[in-house]
Amino acid sequence: MNIDPILLSVYARTFKSITDEMSISMEKTTRSPILCEAKDYVTGLYDAEGRMLEQTENLPILAFSLAPVCKYIIKYFGDDIHPGDVIFHNDVFSLGNQNNDVAVYVPVFHDGKLVAWTAVKGHQADIGGAVRGGYNPNAVEVWQEGLRIPPVKIYDKGKLRKDVWDLIFANIRLDIVQHDMKAEIGACKVGERRMLELIKKYGMESFEAHKLALFEATRKMMEAEIEKIPNGVYSGEGSVYYDGRHEGSKFKIRVTITVEDRHIKFDYTATDPRTDGFVNGTFTSSASATILTLLQMVNPDIPHNEGMVEPVEIVIPEGTILNAGYPKATTFGNHLCPPNADAIQRALAPVMPDRVTAGWNNLLCSLTTGTDPEKNEPYVDIGFMGLKGGSGAMQGTDGYDHIGMIDASGGVLDQDYEMFEQQTPHRLLRHEYITDSAGPGQWRGGLGVETIFEIGSEDTQVVTFGDGDFEPAFGLFGGGDGTLNFIRLKFPDGREVTPKNKDLLVGVPKGTIYHQQAGGGGGYGDPKQRDRALVREEVRNGVVSDKAAREKYGLKD
Repeated sequence: MNIDPILLSVYARTFKSITDEMSISMEKTTRSPILCEAKDYVTGLYDAEGRMLEQTENLPILAFSLAPVCKYIIKYFGDDIHPGDVIFHNDVFSLGNQNNDVAVYVPVFHDGKLVAWTAVKGHQADIGGAVRGGYNPNAVEVWQEGLRIPPVKIYDKGKLRKDVWDLIFANIRLDIVQHDMKAEIGACKVGERRMLELIKKYGMESFEAHKLALFEATRKMMEAEIEKIPNGVYSGEGSVYYDGRHEGSKFKIRVTITVEDRHIKFDYTATDPRTDGFVNGTFTSSASATILTLLQMVNPDIPHNEGMVEPVEIVIPEGTILNAGYPKATTFGNHLCPPNADAIQRALAPVMPDRVTAGWNNLLCSLTTGTDPEKNEPYVDIGFMGLKGGSGAMQGTDGYDHIGMIDASGGVLDQDYEMFEQQTPHRLLRHEYITDSAGPGQWRGGLGVETIFEIGSEDTQVVTFGDGDFEPAFGLFGGGDGTLNFIRLKFPDGREVTPKNKDLLVGVPKGTIYHQQAGGGGGYGDPKQRDRALVREEVRNGVVSDKAAREKYGLKD
């Protein structure tokens, strides 16, 4: 069949519009602020073989976690896939990325033949396990973290499997999760309808031919980007601090990047072995981190389909911290993305100085859970508002202020102030940019933020997780580092507590003041080369202090 270049573009844009519509459906129908505000989910389309057609990547670390599972599901069920089926999955040992990230897959049939899949994966407010909310810094194995869901049919040929539904949700604390999973199903059904409309309009022969042509065109676009990188072998490292069990423990992520013409290989064989604690990753979460970091350095107009990943090879041996293997705890794995990205950026900076960024603020996050005394209802809140530090600067561009980690960037809109006080019993006291938090440079890093709120429930549980209190975001090519993160609690009796960066505090009393700082991103280039008028303006606006303007930027008046 002849390929119509105009129609090829129509297919590409339509695939994207379908995943965007699925994303909007999620935003409007989910109830947990983790989903409807922070948009901690991804929506995607896949062909009958599980190859990616397109996706909408609201949270980057989830973006490349759907396709591997789709292929696994196809193999798992074989011929037992039918119209009306709805499949749940979260199992980290069958290519899932994190226990809390639960996916829905819906097969799309046309004239009785499987032609595509729609899928949604979102971070659920609870997934069972020892700690409400799913983050358990004391975990050493998966069963202490949450409920494992291998591929399982929730709807079989259009009929609800009530027994399976009840089995899953009997092991999850919060009713809101049921509602949010129904929203995922609804978004998949939206995608199914739109895919069938598209196929009905142009026909299966056209769909199949143009799909393959789109893969081929996208592969060539990615190969052209890789070809811009000089052939060679490049190495970089990132650091992980404290595994939740052994004080002073430190681990290295080591990547060797081999570029050969139109192919790029990321090899993590030299990465440190898995830990005996909470801090490990899965292959899927780690490979997603690699891809999302690479995508920041290439043409942003490349469609996100199977052709994009074909020239990219990723080797992550099982038994390393990035691919721990059964039955290790791995919930923290998504958050190994920042040091993974650091390793990649450091490796490629000498040969791609105009494409890499300086370091982004690393993660230091908290999760609060308890019972809202006014509603007498349980709540879970991941502190998206407080964890969003600045991004690293790059050649010609300052870093973004208050955008978050490289794996979960979203910015100021991730948590609305009024909704925070509606969804939790806490009272927000302060949320603002921090002067001098950005790494200085010819192009400065993005600003970090300070967050203070009063805890509003008795016997609150506070979970902390991250690495950002050990190493600031690094500067590049003469740029300065960003600032460190911290979380501190001041109890009503005057005691002050600084939790570890992987910690579980129980029984935190009402009236405790929670104080958090998320640091800024690293700077790029010599700060003394920064535009003088811009430095003066930033001093007037409180972005840079008078002292820093003189000492860091060399401003004399």
